[in-house]
Amino acid sequence: MPNRTTAEKAVNHIKNGQRVFLHGSAATPLHLLRELTGRCNEFKDVELVAISTYGDQIFDKPGVPESFFINSLFVSANVRKQVNESRGDYIPVFLSEIPRLFRKNILPLDVAMVHVSPPDKHGFCSLGVSVDVALAAIQSAKFVIAQVNPRMPRTHGDGLVHSSAFDSLVEMEEELPTVDYSEKVTDISMAIGRNCAELIEDGSTLQLGIGNIPDAVLSCLHNHKDLGLHTEMFSDGILPLVEKGVLTNKYKEKHKGKLVTGFVVGSRKLYDYVDDNPQVVFLDIGYVNDAKVIRTNPKVISINSAVEIDITGQVCSDSIGTYQYSGVGGQMDFVRGASLSEGGKPIIAIPSRTGRGKSKIVPYLQQGASVVTTRAHVHYVVTEYGVAYLYGKNLKQRAKCLIEIAHPDDREMLEKAAFERFGK
Repeated sequence: MPNRTTAEKAVNHIKNGQRVFLHGSAATPLHLLRELTGRCNEFKDVELVAISTYGDQIFDKPGVPESFFINSLFVSANVRKQVNESRGDYIPVFLSEIPRLFRKNILPLDVAMVHVSPPDKHGFCSLGVSVDVALAAIQSAKFVIAQVNPRMPRTHGDGLVHSSAFDSLVEMEEELPTVDYSEKVTDISMAIGRNCAELIEDGSTLQLGIGNIPDAVLSCLHNHKDLGLHTEMFSDGILPLVEKGVLTNKYKEKHKGKLVTGFVVGSRKLYDYVDDNPQVVFLDIGYVNDAKVIRTNPKVISINSAVEIDITGQVCSDSIGTYQYSGVGGQMDFVRGASLSEGGKPIIAIPSRTGRGKSKIVPYLQQGASVVTTRAHVHYVVTEYGVAYLYGKNLKQRAKCLIEIAHPDDREMLEKAAFERFGK
């Protein structure tokens, strides 16, 4: 590797006022990021662009907020404070369109910092557990720095990049960030999972995110047959279904027999599973999340969550009032793709109440709340109390359906609000 160097020397190439892309999720290049932020007194007005970074909470260390501006494409927990305190900002964008922002120089990148496997005998490194938008960043940035880590899996798909594409290669072995969602599955999540599972037919193609509700849904699918997976991300919850032969991908039109994703986050067991596994393909997120691609598969089931839903079906999933909590992500990509798929079902799955006991089905969205999925796009809403089918229904009918799956103690309040708004 003729371009091999140290983190210190690699970071020297970053200049004041530049825009730097950070590889995200479990592929966050922590060694490079520690070097960069550890020298915050040397930098000024450096813009950091990322979707969702994992690992060390390093963005709030002394000096970091003054030197680096977080321009987030999806607000993860470790940057929420910065974004909501005007030490950062958020770009609302569909996940499927982020590669276009880079490739078309709508969001031009000066530097990309990525995390890869060591090169093979032909010189190709792998983007491992996170191809998603990283490939577009590498292809678009003026200067590319790669952390080379033997703990990074070599994965199949679009993530093979020749070492000559990297201007600096920094070798550092360290464990990837891991996340365990299994302990967070509750009785309420399981009830939601069972209600979702009843909507899923044999031969369906699944899109689920990561978290307690997706894991609950997956745990309820062990008696299903010949399911497929085409999703922007997945976690450990799919592994039992693969082992049991439920996820065969037999009836998919695109990538038959393959699990398709943009990135994965989970345990070391998951990372070992995807390592050199030709059954799993990691593809550019502009393709994975393209509604035209999604719709070609049969019976696409998209399962996404929300912060709150008003009684007409408007879905807020990225903010709590004006507080920016997460991001648009791929929800609309898959809601639209599933709705266009033959036999497809886009599902918004939520508990009826927040952890603080407030209804997530509300008369009106909070002031300042953003609508990610419009009421015209919403088909199914699922809570632990049942399923509301909204597609083709008028506003009064929608309100009635949603009230029926709200928490029993909130229904009277919602009925009163619906009456005041719509009359009898």
